[in-house]
Amino acid sequence: MRQSAVTVLLLTILFAAPAFAAEQKAVFAGGCFWGVEAVFEHVKGVIAVRSGYAGGTKETANYESVTSGATKHAESVEIRFDPTKIKYEQLLFIFFAVAHDPTEVDRQGPDVGPQYRSAIFYVNENQKKLVSSFMQALASSKASDKPIATKMEPLVRFFPAEDYHQDFLKNHPEDPYIVQHDLPKLAELKRKFPDLYRATPSP
Repeated sequence: MRQSAVTVLLLTILFAAPAFAAEQKAVFAGGCFWGVEAVFEHVKGVIAVRSGYAGGTKETANYESVTSGATKHAESVEIRFDPTKIKYEQLLFIFFAVAHDPTEVDRQGPDVGPQYRSAIFYVNENQKKLVSSFMQALASSKASDKPIATKMEPLVRFFPAEDYHQDFLKNHPEDPYIVQHDLPKLAELKRKFPDLYRATPSP
């Protein structure tokens, strides 16, 4: 997205909703969950992030099944955050501006299939309204030259991924996929959101 439009959009929506004291959750899907997880682990106010699957059933919530593209799941991340330190809208902004390319349809970079779709799984009606307003503002801002492909889906259940997928970037920083596709996302997070970036990831 163009930086000027991004700045205007952020200033427009940043304080659109009040913060609540209780810990909250957000669930986003934006391609391979390794990089999306790593981005949000480096955001101030985020308590914890875990990779997993959303959009399908428990019976097929495993990597082997999900990679077939036939289970309706999307590789997703569940973010636990402190809304007194970071707002849901700010997480949305990072999701769209850094964590993935919201204009790609059923893919992200080299990863192709509906399991890599761009989606926001809202956990309640308030999040649904915030996402709808955010995406309308994003479309009106013309921050992207291409249509936004991100879909809104209600979260029925989030299924954690296998242990070896958790904290993948943290545990495998020299993995070729990580180096090529995900470390640049952290650099972009630090560049675009220096006030929200933290060098030490959440647990």
